[in-house]
Amino acid sequence: MPRFGVLGPLTIEGPSGRRTTPRGDRQRTLLAVLLLNANSSVPVDVLVEALWPETPPKSYASNLHTYVSRLRARIEGLEIERDPLGYRLAVAPGELDLLSFREAAAAGKTAARAGDPATRVSAHYRRALAEWRGPVLSGLHVPHLDADVARLESERLAAFEDCVDAELSDGRHGELTGELQAMITEHPLRERLAAQLMIALHRAGRQADSLAVYRGLRATLVEELGVEPGAEVRRVHAAVLRGEDPVPATKTAAVFPLCQLPPDIADFAGREGEIARLSGLLGDGAGVPVAVITGEPGAGKSTLAVSTAHRLRRSFPDGQLFVPLAGASSPRDLADVLGDLLRALGVTGPAIPDDVEARAAVYRGRLADRRVLVVLDDASGPDQIRALLPGTPGCAVLITSRQRLSGLAGADRLHLAPLSGDEAMTLLERLAGPDRVGAERSDAERIAKACGNLPLALRIAGSRLAMRPGLPLGKLAAKLEDEVSRLDELRVSDLQVRGSIALSYQALSPAARRAFRLIGRCRTLDLPAWAVSTLIDDTADENADEAIDELVEASLLEPTGLDPTGEQRFRVHDLVRVFATELGREQETRAERVATVAKVSDAALCLADTAARRLPRTVPMPLSDQDVPAQPLAPELVERLLRDPEAWFSAERVNLVTAVSSLCAVGWRRKALRILERLSAYLYLHSHFTDMRTAYETLRDAAREADDRHIVVIAEANLAVLLHARGEYERAAEGYRECSKELAALGDSSAQAWVETNLAHCLVGLGRAGESLHAATQARALSTVEGTGPGAYARHAESAALHRLGKVAEALEIDRRILVHAREHGDERQIGVALQGLSWSLMLDGRPEEALETIEESVRILRRTTAKSALAKSLRTQGAILAGAGRRVGAVKAYENARRLAGALEERPRELSCTRAIAASWIGDGRADRAIPVLRQCLDEFRAMGGKPATGLTLHVLRRAYEAVGETKAAEAAGEEAKRLEVPHDANASTLVRLLLSLTEPAPA
Repeated sequence: MPRFGVLGPLTIEGPSGRRTTPRGDRQRTLLAVLLLNANSSVPVDVLVEALWPETPPKSYASNLHTYVSRLRARIEGLEIERDPLGYRLAVAPGELDLLSFREAAAAGKTAARAGDPATRVSAHYRRALAEWRGPVLSGLHVPHLDADVARLESERLAAFEDCVDAELSDGRHGELTGELQAMITEHPLRERLAAQLMIALHRAGRQADSLAVYRGLRATLVEELGVEPGAEVRRVHAAVLRGEDPVPATKTAAVFPLCQLPPDIADFAGREGEIARLSGLLGDGAGVPVAVITGEPGAGKSTLAVSTAHRLRRSFPDGQLFVPLAGASSPRDLADVLGDLLRALGVTGPAIPDDVEARAAVYRGRLADRRVLVVLDDASGPDQIRALLPGTPGCAVLITSRQRLSGLAGADRLHLAPLSGDEAMTLLERLAGPDRVGAERSDAERIAKACGNLPLALRIAGSRLAMRPGLPLGKLAAKLEDEVSRLDELRVSDLQVRGSIALSYQALSPAARRAFRLIGRCRTLDLPAWAVSTLIDDTADENADEAIDELVEASLLEPTGLDPTGEQRFRVHDLVRVFATELGREQETRAERVATVAKVSDAALCLADTAARRLPRTVPMPLSDQDVPAQPLAPELVERLLRDPEAWFSAERVNLVTAVSSLCAVGWRRKALRILERLSAYLYLHSHFTDMRTAYETLRDAAREADDRHIVVIAEANLAVLLHARGEYERAAEGYRECSKELAALGDSSAQAWVETNLAHCLVGLGRAGESLHAATQARALSTVEGTGPGAYARHAESAALHRLGKVAEALEIDRRILVHAREHGDERQIGVALQGLSWSLMLDGRPEEALETIEESVRILRRTTAKSALAKSLRTQGAILAGAGRRVGAVKAYENARRLAGALEERPRELSCTRAIAASWIGDGRADRAIPVLRQCLDEFRAMGGKPATGLTLHVLRRAYEAVGETKAAEAAGEEAKRLEVPHDANASTLVRLLLSLTEPAPA
């Protein structure tokens, strides 16, 4: 490995002693920037700014890569690494003069603190100063490095001055005067150099020359800066005037009260609840309260701490200490931290002990019996904190850390979540302007959503908008919504989300880094423990648990509690997930990523399959057994998760809907369909129709794009089921017919049987009994099993169609057979449904007592199940049968219970039919005026649905209402329209009319 030099001209010295230099200014500039930041990552945008100070070319990324490659090729052994933050040049201390200088200077400082002999201290500093060959990077001017060059020159001066102190204490003043005079000529405003030269001259017996140095310094300071010399130089001057040897001052000025807090941010937004909680914890005056603010990178921990500390200043009149600990990047040495604190508290020079524990004791002593708030920012762990805790009541400590600091006993913890939606909007308004955000509110909300309401991301986005007043918010929102470039967009000046998260990632162990990347492959932000363990590869591996614990401790994975199944849940912020996904793409092959996603999706599918088979199958579509893999999870885990299948579906509902979209996006449509088929068992059972519709539309659109006709038709058939459930009978029937034709052409008789069955039921609602009977017969012919599946469901449609054709006896026989099959299978839901169908056939056949007994058994059985839709239907039937028996109060109660269930399930047709019956009872109660507008609303909706039977029934009740209020013409019109809609031989309609109108009769006294 060559040896590099930057403390003078840029040099590269090979093992043979031959010196070379890169060709071209940009290669030299690139090498200089990397060397001045040796062993640290230099962001790409910093390198670009250094290489192209004005305007970088469009191909800057490839150009930069080329320059790096040329340096590697030209300089043998050069180690330039690429990491998530940028580029990093790795060198050992002996391979770079800057590192050698700093190492020797640090050794001199350590020796001085340890009380080593002055000669030894001086030797370290002289070795450090010998590394300098001239001005930093002389002959190469890089504007971007001006501040770094000035800082290095300050380091050289400080080392020289420390060296002079040691040599003056060793009596070597005679040797130093010439060197000090040269340095004063180079740095005429450096007061410490002037004081040292005055001491050296005075000790050499040159009092007049010593006083002349002071006069020259004072004249220069007054003329150029308009200030007088500082206290130390004046003290040395006074001692020389008195003829005394200058000695260090020992009197310490009062330091309390003091405030080291950074300024509060003017555009700080939200967090009022968090500030109130922290203020309550820290300001109560009891003991030494310690509060820890934790949270993911960019959550605004430091900003919140500073703002809270400013609000608490009156509660801590002796002062506020602010200690940056740099825990996320390069944790500061505890001895250095305590040294700075002691100097701030008025302890200087020899009074500062060398031992860390002794320094901590002095620190606690200085804070004893005072009210001081100590803010420890960006702590790396409990070990960095414990020595900084005050020892007596009155003080308080506020800590920020990316770590949860679980090992810090007695601390109260506040986990900082992203901002709320309103707080995010407020922050954007303060950054970009309220008028601008208000005018483009929806786009502002898109920006906030893409930022995950993370304060750092919002501040970057808002700053970009403020920099470009003409930039439409929608344009920035569109850029941020693209996951591939989102983190590239979220940077401005020295703020960047990627770099902030990268600091936390780099602090992880290799196992936790791998786990972090694997979790990034899952688009779900709310993760159950079983999914996290599956992603990491082994649910029984203790290393997986340790990796998860480490990610939690680092605030990259947030535990959110237990779900209804008792499983631990974790949350991953969307921007953290995007960063993890980036790393996965860079560091792992596509085959590895696919294998991981396949495993977790297989686990989800198998769990959904088992859970769905434990629920009543209410969705009238097939559940295919094809393409279901073997369960990768342990049997005992599966059993624990699915002990209550509804609870599992409730916990994973959002994740499974998201999984359908994600699987479609990568082309795994068949697996998406299998998961959705099983999820639908839960969604349809509980009438989560919006989720079901969204998922099937996503699947349909993906299949259309891939020209996968079979999946398109299955999705369309399920969407038709949802139209049917909402009462859109015409559209549903049209959809069923089209799907049936397609399925016949594709040869899928199983799915076609279900579609024909659904069509049969839909046609009953439309009043087309003959067509319904034909569709039901077709469905039975296609079905392979008579007692279950579409064959049994088709039998129910046949019965309903026969009712409307006046063939009640045939319907009754079908319903008896359905009940026999249901009892043979022992499924309570099927038995309850069969009893409901049979009760209505008995009612139409003139057997009201048997009908009532049968429907009451149906209701009792269905109340024990989760089949709420079937229960609502049975309650509605019970209401009608009770009305026929003259049990008015019981009938209305049954209708009200049915309506409540139907409304909760979003089953509008059934809800309307129950409302109609309740309104009929109002007429009998003398409240016809109240019933009329309700019946009109029902009439309008039934007409819109295309349900002729339901429309006719409503008109009959409305006619009776008009008659009750004396609106004769309206009553006649309603009656005439009802007659036109009547279908001959429709036993169902004629019976329902009679039962509904019985409710309109006055209640018996």
